[in-house]
Amino acid sequence: MMVMEDPTLATSCTSATTTNLLCLIKDAMKAFNFNSSTLYGNDYALTECEVYKVKQTESTLLDCQKPWRNVLWTAEQKAELMEMIRNYKPLTSSVSHIRILMVGPVGAGKSSFFNSVNSIFMGRITSKAMSGSAGTSLTTQFRTYPVKDGREGKPLPFVLCDTMGLEEQSGSGLDIEDISSILQGHIPDRYKFNPVTSFQPDEQKSSRPASLQEKIHCVVYVIDATKISLMSEKLEEKLSAIRRKVNSLGIAQIVLMTKVDEACPLVDEDLQSLYLSSYIKTKVQEVSSRLGVPVSCVLPVKNYSQELELELNCDVLLLAALQQMLNFAEDYLDDVAPI
Repeated sequence: MMVMEDPTLATSCTSATTTNLLCLIKDAMKAFNFNSSTLYGNDYALTECEVYKVKQTESTLLDCQKPWRNVLWTAEQKAELMEMIRNYKPLTSSVSHIRILMVGPVGAGKSSFFNSVNSIFMGRITSKAMSGSAGTSLTTQFRTYPVKDGREGKPLPFVLCDTMGLEEQSGSGLDIEDISSILQGHIPDRYKFNPVTSFQPDEQKSSRPASLQEKIHCVVYVIDATKISLMSEKLEEKLSAIRRKVNSLGIAQIVLMTKVDEACPLVDEDLQSLYLSSYIKTKVQEVSSRLGVPVSCVLPVKNYSQELELELNCDVLLLAALQQMLNFAEDYLDDVAPI
């Protein structure tokens, strides 16, 4: 057996042709093991063996010379975004709060997004919604989470709706029929999902159409940036089925691409490098293609997961994403309801 020490792998993901490989194997192994019969056919007369290692030079760390999206990473920008969200008021008089539905695979970061947004407005790290990395969904109920502007503040003009995670196998995870009931405002808060049987509304209540206030105004697909290429065909089919239903209702849609720091070491070192990373750009394009949404609707973010204190760069990304959700929801309301 011949053991070849792990080559020096690049510490950032930049080239669209080489980065995927580097990011996938960076931490997968510490040494490369080769069987002698495979490597050189047990030919002990071997006189020369060349070993190459991959090396990244500093000049190629940032191959996007110009950010492919513009972000102001400042405290002033954070304050401005928070003020815009606080003062937002739907133009449709029958709607007082925008209802945003979070949909996505198990562990993608749906509950973590709510906790992160809640943390920003509370001024400290919070964990109101159960989140984690279990193999099955930690969320078993349909939850509607209002967010208050500080501990004693008034509720903000949006509600984040959390769902059970999508799973590959039929009969497990969130049922697609339940999604339809949620979109149309039939499922109440704290309803416990049953993966085997879809929601059966009360006959008296179902005879009354839900009001526009009770319906979903924006659907957000939460996708883990580290698992886009690994998304199974079955899971992709489930997401496509949900997309078709949402499209038929004309509801606004956005993709939230989470865990960008785990996907690219460059971003892990400095979140402000997010829109300088060509690897993240390729991931945005990939999820856009696989889900069938415009690239402009894919928003990379980093949720709070292990931090104990708020971070400005993280807040700016999260608030900008939330503001875009409100903008898209407003477009939907403008289309379906009179002012």
